[in-house]
Amino acid sequence: MENKILVETSARHIHLTDAHVEALFGAGHTLTKKKDLSQPGQYACEEKVEVVGAKGSLKMSVLGPTRPDSQVELSFTDARTLGVTAPVRESGDIAGTPGITLRGPAGEVTLDNGVIIAKRHIHITPEDASALGVADKEIVKVKIDGTGRATIFDDVVIRVKDTFATAMHIDTDECNAAAAFGVVYGEIVK
Repeated sequence: MENKILVETSARHIHLTDAHVEALFGAGHTLTKKKDLSQPGQYACEEKVEVVGAKGSLKMSVLGPTRPDSQVELSFTDARTLGVTAPVRESGDIAGTPGITLRGPAGEVTLDNGVIIAKRHIHITPEDASALGVADKEIVKVKIDGTGRATIFDDVVIRVKDTFATAMHIDTDECNAAAAFGVVYGEIVK
């Protein structure tokens, strides 16, 4: 495998539990798929939620399918807009994170925790990981070049799973810093 990995921008979004979907959108409501995302089985939904912080609010897309825990993924800019101090964490690692209020058309939910800035990461298949000589949970650097704002991202976690499609995910602040618009590829630097 060539040492080039697709770099995708993951904009602010929210993952919800089944119970929170019903609380926000009404009893018996299930998520409505709008479009598939690049990671197999993941999709953007028609549903949107207003996320309300101490300083402001943002309308956010809901991603499906539902999860065991609700989670809000922001950029640092989004966190400042909302007035929340969110830590950088891997998706799903929400213990000890701040909470926030969610508003939907049928109700409101206050999360005790679940607000994070997603740690930059590479979803990768076992075959591609082997070909690139990387392992699950390994921390690497990724160089993005040719955008007019060449950048080396450090502290990128490798996430290996046979159901993944190989791609790096960065947030909108990171995308803007590297001018990583459109189809952009990065190279793992060891």
